[in-house]
Amino acid sequence: MMLCGNCGRPRGRRRVNFCTCLPSGFWERPQVRQKVHERDAAGVLRLVRQANPRLSQEALARMSGLSQSTMSRLLNGRPVGNPAKAAAALTRLGAPLTAAATPRRVAAEADLNADDHQVLARLLSSSAPVDPAAVRASAQILAAQRRLDDVVGAQAMIPVTMDHLRVVEELAAQARGAHAPGLREVGAEYVQFAGWLHACTGRHGRARSLLGRAEALAAEVGDATLLAQARNFFGYLARREGDVPAIVEHFTRAYTTPGAHPAQRVGDAAQAAQGHALLGERSEALRLLEEAVHLAETTVGVEPPRTAYWLNGTYHRLNLGIAHLALGEADVAADLLASGLDGLPDDQQDADWTNEYRQAWARARAML
Repeated sequence: MMLCGNCGRPRGRRRVNFCTCLPSGFWERPQVRQKVHERDAAGVLRLVRQANPRLSQEALARMSGLSQSTMSRLLNGRPVGNPAKAAAALTRLGAPLTAAATPRRVAAEADLNADDHQVLARLLSSSAPVDPAAVRASAQILAAQRRLDDVVGAQAMIPVTMDHLRVVEELAAQARGAHAPGLREVGAEYVQFAGWLHACTGRHGRARSLLGRAEALAAEVGDATLLAQARNFFGYLARREGDVPAIVEHFTRAYTTPGAHPAQRVGDAAQAAQGHALLGERSEALRLLEEAVHLAETTVGVEPPRTAYWLNGTYHRLNLGIAHLALGEADVAADLLASGLDGLPDDQQDADWTNEYRQAWARARAML
């Protein structure tokens, strides 16, 4: 049974101790049914607001899993341009969608071939043999979910990700032989991704627990890339919590992880520099920024790690931008942030994680 993202109560026809954010019979209204049929999430949200004017913009954002900035645009007449994001918002609202439109199905099946579908069915029934096909399908499912997070947002991705994490962990516990290490690596990455999703949605305690497990699992399987990324996510969590000393600690640990990919070290150095700048340690911040820029130059044309596909030159500008902003260099920061945001691929333009950088760009512009 789905819980309302606003009041936390279960949705259902009974009204006692159940969600009352939507009036009884809302989904049966002809106009609402038409909007759902058209997958018009923006239109449905405006009808929700009409049906219950007491719902604030923030409440609607919680109910749909969309950011408040996106919600503001939708309530002012803008559409949800991405079909997957619209389907995810409608699902979170409790709309009666067909199975083909749900984010669970999109997340599970994206980028899988016919053979993968058969393995996926066995995986989700917990009856799959632990073999190379299971490892491959598990990795493909996770890769699709990570990409989908950029489109539909972390809130919508948590349920399906936690379901699949449970399955992969059960399989990893059974794994023996030559394919076992590969499956355990997928499990370690799944735990890390779950920690990221919980950090993005403000569930900081749960995020810390998951990221701690992810770090331990990455060390256990001997994957330096996953280990550095888990430490990087700890730094992101510290920044969300406003814990500046912890920002420095975790990004420095990520930066100095032996065997980390050079593209990872660019972002880690820049974000550690931001932390030092916020602490007033300007010389150390400038030293790390210089190292980050040098590393970025050496990674031009180098493929980022598979588990951190977003780490390219465009993305690096964002973290260099927030570091310069912390140093008070608003003009440099504004240029880096603007070019970084403008250069993101289409499927990342509205990602939840871009809000932090958009807000930083706005602050930099206000300082000019």
